[in-house]
Amino acid sequence: MPDRHAHLDRLAVALVIGCSFLWGLNQVAVKAIVGEVPPLAQAALRSLLGVVLVLAWARWRGIPMGARDGTLAGGLAAGTLFGAEFACVFLGLQYTTASRMIVFIYLAPFVVALGMPFVSHAERLTRTQLAGLLLAFAGVAFAFAEGFTQPAAGPRQWLGDTLGVVAAVLWGATTLVIRASRLASAPPEKTLAWQLGVSGLLLALGSWWHGDHWTLTLSPLAWTSLTFQVAIVVFASYLVWFWLVRHYRATQLSAFTLLTPVFGLLLGVVLLGEPVTARLLVALAGVVAGIALVNRQPRMRRTSDVVE
Repeated sequence: MPDRHAHLDRLAVALVIGCSFLWGLNQVAVKAIVGEVPPLAQAALRSLLGVVLVLAWARWRGIPMGARDGTLAGGLAAGTLFGAEFACVFLGLQYTTASRMIVFIYLAPFVVALGMPFVSHAERLTRTQLAGLLLAFAGVAFAFAEGFTQPAAGPRQWLGDTLGVVAAVLWGATTLVIRASRLASAPPEKTLAWQLGVSGLLLALGSWWHGDHWTLTLSPLAWTSLTFQVAIVVFASYLVWFWLVRHYRATQLSAFTLLTPVFGLLLGVVLLGEPVTARLLVALAGVVAGIALVNRQPRMRRTSDVVE
């Protein structure tokens, strides 16, 4: 088990903010072509093409990718959860806006915070940090109610919002599986390859079962979106994320990625012209306040709270 820093340093903050921006933009990229590339087909393509890049990178770096190190069980579990998460995200974007989807997905830190004490006793949250997560959760719940009263994205907005919440639970569960299994000490490339490979196969089967039409005759926008999703998001940003998870505390990292909804909302408004409602802005305010509370460190910490 690699040693983990007790606090996020400047490098970690810069990397996690960069990842958050890319993930916020990713929802816009998916939404922009969801009418041209079916949701499950789009998710399958990015996973299958992404795993090819990861395996090529691992081969070039001389990183062993076999399953004899005990990562098989964790890899299958994490890959299945990963695939289910993105099935929910891509399908949900048919019914709700990218701005709303990105806010709901980032309930994942709440799931991580609740489950992490069962994985690592050193990562228990203080009362202040728990209050921050509850505040963020309350803001998101307030925005979710809008799907039933004043749906800006259409009468089935509630369905897209619900799929976003389910995706958040699945993402949080994926993080917990990684930390609780042999994947926690595996190279990030192997962790990512397991997730992409397993999810890609499952998503492709789901797309086939759903009757999606696959074609290479796509618009320049669709090709640009898919290239961005595969090369920048799936390959580069996920490798960085798994490296961060191995070297820093998952609860702090996951909470900091709550900046992603801010980026996602702004980019959705600017690039897709999506509407911004008062409830959504309240949700964002709760999320930002939650980030501040969760990442607030007490002046004095016991040694047992710092050393894992």
